[in-house]
Amino acid sequence: MENVRGLGYEGARAVLDESLALVPSRYKVLGPLILDAAEFGAATLRPRLFIIGYDPARCDPITTHDIELRKVASATVRSAIADLVDAELIGETEGFDTWKITRPGRPSAYSSNLRRANGIFTGHRMTIHTPDVKKRFRKLCPGQVDPIGRHPRLAWDGQCPNLRAGTGKDKGSYQSVRPVHPDEPRVITVREGARLQGFHDAFKFHPTVWHSFRMIGNSVSPIIAEALLSLVGERMGFKQQFQMAAE
Repeated sequence: MENVRGLGYEGARAVLDESLALVPSRYKVLGPLILDAAEFGAATLRPRLFIIGYDPARCDPITTHDIELRKVASATVRSAIADLVDAELIGETEGFDTWKITRPGRPSAYSSNLRRANGIFTGHRMTIHTPDVKKRFRKLCPGQVDPIGRHPRLAWDGQCPNLRAGTGKDKGSYQSVRPVHPDEPRVITVREGARLQGFHDAFKFHPTVWHSFRMIGNSVSPIIAEALLSLVGERMGFKQQFQMAAE
C-alpha cells in the first residue's frame, strides 16, 4: 500500500497500526517506510509512505536492504521535459490536444523510455497568463518561488517539487500550485507534469487541465511503482515463470 507521509505521524499512526493489526498473522509486514520516487530514478521529489505485506508461503523474503538495492540516481528536469520544447500542435481529437515532438537530436535515456515511437503525445496546452504574471515569472531564478502565487521555478538540472492534487469539488475545486517552466514565463503543462512524474506519453489523462493534474497529483509515480512491484514479482517467482514461458 501507498499513502501520504502524514499517515505515519502521531495523530494518524494509531489508526494505521489498528488497520495493520487486521492483517492475518501469516503475513510478514515491512514498513511503514518513507520512500521518495526521486531515489528510484524519477525527476520529481515525492516522498510517500509504503507498506509491503507478503505471505512467506508464496513469496520469498523482502527486506529494506532489497529495496535499497533498487535505488538509482534521480533524473533531472532537463532529462524529463527538454525534448518537449518546440513541440508542434497537430490537432485536437475528443477534446485532447495532440502534439508531435520536433526537437532534433537524441533524447535522454529517461525521456526515451517515455516517448512513443512516432513522437505523438497529448495534454501540452499551455496556460495563458496575464502580462503582469508573465513579468513576475520572468524575474524568477531557478529555485525561487513567486511571492504572490507561490509557484516555484524549476531548475533544468534539479528535480521538480512534489506535484500535488489540489482539492475536489466538495472543497471548492482549487487547483494545486504548479511549478514554473525553467525557461518560459508559464506554469508547466499536463504532459510536462506527467513526464516529471514518470508517465509514458501514450497515457491520456483528461481533456481538462484541472482534472489531469488532479490525476497526476494523486498518482503513484510509475517509476517507483515499477521498482517495488518488480521486486515483489521476482520474489513471488513471476520473473522465472515469464522466462520459462518465453522459452
